[in-house]
Amino acid sequence: MDDQSVAQRVLDHMANGTTDLGDEVWREPVANYRSTDRMKAEMERVLRRSPVPFCPSAALPEVGSYIAREAAGVPLVVTRGVDGKVRAFRNACRHRGMQIAEGAGCARAFVCRYHGWTYNLEGRLRHIPHEGGFPGFDKEAHPLMPVTATERLGLVFVTQDEPAAGGDPLEGLDRLINPDQRLFATAERDFDVNWKIFLESFIEGYHIKSTHPDSFLPYGFDNLNVIDLFGRNSRVTYPFQRIKKLAKVPPRERRVEGLLTYVYHLFPNVLVTVLSRHTNVIILEPLAVDRTRQFTYTLSNGGGDDPAAIAEAKRDAEFVGNTGALEDRAVVHAIQRGLASGANEAFTFGHFESAIVHFHRTLTTALSAT
Repeated sequence: MDDQSVAQRVLDHMANGTTDLGDEVWREPVANYRSTDRMKAEMERVLRRSPVPFCPSAALPEVGSYIAREAAGVPLVVTRGVDGKVRAFRNACRHRGMQIAEGAGCARAFVCRYHGWTYNLEGRLRHIPHEGGFPGFDKEAHPLMPVTATERLGLVFVTQDEPAAGGDPLEGLDRLINPDQRLFATAERDFDVNWKIFLESFIEGYHIKSTHPDSFLPYGFDNLNVIDLFGRNSRVTYPFQRIKKLAKVPPRERRVEGLLTYVYHLFPNVLVTVLSRHTNVIILEPLAVDRTRQFTYTLSNGGGDDPAAIAEAKRDAEFVGNTGALEDRAVVHAIQRGLASGANEAFTFGHFESAIVHFHRTLTTALSAT
């Protein structure tokens, strides 16, 4: 998966007129996109039992930084403690269940705005107004309810429920977000699309010519991708035309920055897109069988606090957001509407769509695990 190997694989495909191919054709029943029972199982048995990226580490830059939102239908708050450690809690006061945080910000403590019960950044209940009204109440036995949070690869992962047995689901992944990358934009938006249909649009390049003829195709290729599978995750490489110049560079000296896009799929519902000058962490939260909430964290691709690097990243993000991203959204909305036609009992994913095949195979296996 190193850059030099990827570059050689791309150059070989260019010379031979080929692309990476999968070894299986997958037929995914359309009912699996429309069934509320299926979605409930995906939420309870996969999304809540998997280590899912909640945000990049850069979104919690200092002591007291926090983000409160729902993940897999559960209200959570994730914060950085005085010891620098990231912790996650179920976002509910232990008195009457009021959410103790909203949105994002920085706080020295979490104070329930219903009755003022106060919790420190480690989740311990530290203050009850008029505590005498609760004789014998043990504050130490009533902290915020924790869920597992870990910081790896430049991301904060949350596992809500007891994970399924197995090895390290992140094995094979290198750091995805580096310390010199700066978070410069966040966004939240709802779409009337099933979360899997939305996800699928990111992880195959078979559609580039038809869907992006004037935006991405002039700079890239039609159906030329390098696809790597590792554990439950995958990476799709989208090369740009300008990568051709690497053919004259000695293999060990080849650098691919600005010459391709990497799209990592972190199973089950998160994408990390590494573009020319910026990186997006995209979290697709299912709301219903036909509705998804997208959280996007956008970072520069390095340069620290250099204004020029951040300005360049913003320009790159604006171009992608106003061209290819809009075209993909139009397609997935049309697919969602097409579900009601009754034309298909199943969607067929072929050899060019092996990352999607890998996703559905992995999801099916995870749903069947005890």
